[in-house]
Amino acid sequence: MESNNPSSISKKANSSYNRSNQPTRLSDLGLGKLPPQAPELEEALLGALMLEKEPLANVIELLKPETFYKEAHQKIFQAIQGLFQASQPVDLLTVNNYLKVNGDLEKAGGTSYLAQLTSRVSSTSNVEFHARIIIEQFIKRQLIHVSSEIQRLAYEDTTDVFQILDRMEQELFSIAESNIRKNYESMSDILKKAIDELEKKQKQKSGLTGIPSGFTELDRHTSGWQKQELIIIAARPGMGKTAFVVSACRNAALDFGHAVALFSLEMSSIQLVNRIVSAEAEIEAEKIRKGKLEPHEWQQLHTKIDKLFQAPIYIDDTPALSILELRAKCRRLKAQKNIELIVIDYLQLMTGDTSGKGASGNREQEIAQISRALKQLAKELDVPVIALSQLNRSTETRGGNKKPQLSDLRESGAIEQDADQVMFIYRPEYYGITTDEQGNSIAGMGEIIMAKNRSGSLENVWLKFIGKFTKYCDLDFQPFADGNGNGVFNLSELGDTASQFEQGNSDSVFKGSKMNLPPANFDPLNEPF
Repeated sequence: MESNNPSSISKKANSSYNRSNQPTRLSDLGLGKLPPQAPELEEALLGALMLEKEPLANVIELLKPETFYKEAHQKIFQAIQGLFQASQPVDLLTVNNYLKVNGDLEKAGGTSYLAQLTSRVSSTSNVEFHARIIIEQFIKRQLIHVSSEIQRLAYEDTTDVFQILDRMEQELFSIAESNIRKNYESMSDILKKAIDELEKKQKQKSGLTGIPSGFTELDRHTSGWQKQELIIIAARPGMGKTAFVVSACRNAALDFGHAVALFSLEMSSIQLVNRIVSAEAEIEAEKIRKGKLEPHEWQQLHTKIDKLFQAPIYIDDTPALSILELRAKCRRLKAQKNIELIVIDYLQLMTGDTSGKGASGNREQEIAQISRALKQLAKELDVPVIALSQLNRSTETRGGNKKPQLSDLRESGAIEQDADQVMFIYRPEYYGITTDEQGNSIAGMGEIIMAKNRSGSLENVWLKFIGKFTKYCDLDFQPFADGNGNGVFNLSELGDTASQFEQGNSDSVFKGSKMNLPPANFDPLNEPF
């Protein structure tokens, strides 16, 4: 007869627990913790990749050697990756030979281990699912590493808390991005991508390879705002820097569907939106500011701004924005809204490292730190970054036409050094100059001076500046009529060079697009157009 004393009951309870609730983790047994890993799935995956070609093509871009936990598996996948990139067959013999030639066969477990990997595979249908689980374990290991580093830094009193936050966000962003892009690429991979891009560009009739500004002549010279580039747009106060960049943001978002992030440190978000509304509805900015609109202007306003509600433009008007805050906000916008263009208005109103160590109390060094950080941000997020900048007073004291120069950039020469493009906005009418050297009218016009361009020529572009609407547009732009079909403005009011022709004609004047004009050096006798 079986005993029912407490000791026997305890033994039966323990026996039952051991059979049904066996702990699966070392931490449950008090033996510490192991990093997240899936060695069985790694073995199944590698074995499948050496058996069939199709699974390899599906996961080769998802995995990296360091994604695997065991060093032997890292070496084996490195061999598989090398064979794949060289367009050589991948199987047990080729992988074994590759490891032997590179001296990694013993580290990979030897020929017998490779054979075991292939013999254990029963099906290759779940390879992609296995790969994703392996990646998840790899990401967990990265997160553990980052959190341990942040915990260590947080205990140090000498570390600035905002630097820790910035570093944490940067590390987490890089972990998220590591799933879809590699840390380095071979020359063959880069060449393939370069050729693919050239073929795509050749098929594009417009010639635009970046984010369009919407200004025909400017886009012809720059092919749009290019990814990873820092563009500085500088001018003296009153030249229309904000009007130019707001017009460009509107064009990129509404006409071409690109998401834009606009950081305004000078104006409030309501003021910026009022400018966009004025430019879009072509109602005087002063009337919008005062709220004095005629009935037909209200109708005009509601008709024209309907599409603005869907515009992918995101405005942040945080004053005295620091570079750390800017980076954090841009990373979130990139992840949540997939922004393709970042605009800062303007650079001199930003603050640098809040700890004060980077700038050392020197404003010029602080501006240099900000410009370098903006360039790094453009590369990190793979988007163009446009930063507006002020010019110093030397342009006002200079004689002649007072055109700005690179040396006029305010507070730091590092801006010129870090920028891929530097553009100046120059309106001669501001200085009382209304005709050019040939006697042609330049009233109501603004010149975009390309002072630096790492990837192209230094060609200047003339645009029309309509002060009443606080907007820039192409020279051939025509304002639309009011609700009664009457023209609201004539060309002479807008500073168009064709105003004298208009005075003798009652009909509207329409000028052809500059995209259809021949080049300036075109010879009709020797060159077909």
